Amino acid sequence: KCLTDSGAKMYGAFWCTHCENQKKLFGNSWQYVNYIECSNPDQSQNQLCQDAKIDGYPTWEFGNGTRVSSELSFEKLAELSGCDVGNSK
Repeated sequence: KCLTDSGAKMYGAFWCTHCENQKKLFGNSWQYVNYIECSNPDQSQNQLCQDAKIDGYPTWEFGNGTRVSSELSFEKLAELSGCDVGNSK
């Protein structure tokens, strides 16, 4: 919840293996992540993500505008968002 509250969001695609890995890392807490689906059913990129200039998946965008295109560990997410994401109960 802190990730979303801090302005963090993840852009991804339903066919992206790295995105699936990132989702699995969160387990049941994934429902709280601000996730933006970038892929149309034909796997082309939707307009929202084109306008946001997303060029890789997953792309994390943080409240301060910083972007990282990679699977991120809880430690790295905590560092970039200011959230204690690794020890939430």
